[in-house]
Amino acid sequence: MKRVSVLGSTGSIGVNTLDLVSRAPGDYEVVALTGGANVALLAEQARRHGAALAVTAHEDRLGELRAALSGTGIEAAAGDAALCDAARRPADWIMSAIVGAAGLPPGLAALEQGTTLALANKESLVCAGPLMMARAAFHGATILPVDSEHSAVFQALVGEDISSVERLIITASGGAFRDWPLERLSQATAAEAATHPNWDMGQRITIDSASLFNKALELIEAKEFFGFAPSKIEALVHPESLMHALVGFNDGALMAHVGPPDMRHAIGYALHWPARRSIPVERLDLARIGQLTFRAPDEARYPALRLARAVMEEGGLSGAVFNAAKESALDAFIEGRIGFLDMSRVVEEVLTRLSEERLSVAAFDLDTILATDHLARTAAADIIGTLQR
Repeated sequence: MKRVSVLGSTGSIGVNTLDLVSRAPGDYEVVALTGGANVALLAEQARRHGAALAVTAHEDRLGELRAALSGTGIEAAAGDAALCDAARRPADWIMSAIVGAAGLPPGLAALEQGTTLALANKESLVCAGPLMMARAAFHGATILPVDSEHSAVFQALVGEDISSVERLIITASGGAFRDWPLERLSQATAAEAATHPNWDMGQRITIDSASLFNKALELIEAKEFFGFAPSKIEALVHPESLMHALVGFNDGALMAHVGPPDMRHAIGYALHWPARRSIPVERLDLARIGQLTFRAPDEARYPALRLARAVMEEGGLSGAVFNAAKESALDAFIEGRIGFLDMSRVVEEVLTRLSEERLSVAAFDLDTILATDHLARTAAADIIGTLQR
């Protein structure tokens, strides 16, 4: 029986992970589940799956969680330290699906036990790619990508000589505003940005898809995970969201991964790896679909891609700055304090302000990354305040 933990069980990735686990209950033992403010769902998941431990990130919600689990024998805990403790509970497979930079410390803690980490938290590699990969190597842990695009690349590379790869192509739907006139984007609202044409995801990642900041993060993540030069990594707008990534080889061949826009495919591949098992996702009818379309991304519409390329070239701590500024700008947009196009302005200005003193560090640890994250958020708050005025 495989022991599994899900960090971020109440989000869309966590819910889909537990959906797959529940379809073969005799195959899995749920060790720990963690969540945020949705304590009711966290407690319900812990009861339904017989988890040994449930943790909320919010210390002020611990009493509520304990009350919801009263009489079950399930241990309850709260706070950042408890999240890391949950990640260290012995398990064979751990899903890292906590949203944002908050997922980095628990992900690093999980690697310490030399287990398999299914990584849906792209910010971990964006902020601390070298640290994550070095920690995994040191402890003999395995990191499996769960972003649909990186899972697609991973699968396309099975059995291939990585030195024969010429390029990686990561696709993007283009998000909610892919067909809007450019002049309308400045008036776009958070509610409009949070409606994805193809995928069913949470609010933040859906808005990031509209701005292509999500794809920008994935470009950086691809560089850190697969180790390819930035010049080999491309983005391509694919409105149907059926071809998730392509790998180009030195003989001119392109290996493509095609599947429905359902995260259970990438989750299930990581859960069952190295085997393949049946997953309850749609089987594509290509004759009915008829055609697949592609567009080169317009960087005037999606400046996040240009900023991501600068970060990939810069390396060091620039990824941590990029992500912290992006998260701060996204918060401000959701709260209505800045406009849609202001998000990329905030990120670019923060990168400019901090580049000379902070971004060229080649070797760094968690404390340095977290300190840089704090500096970037402080700078972003100042810039956002100026935009509001």
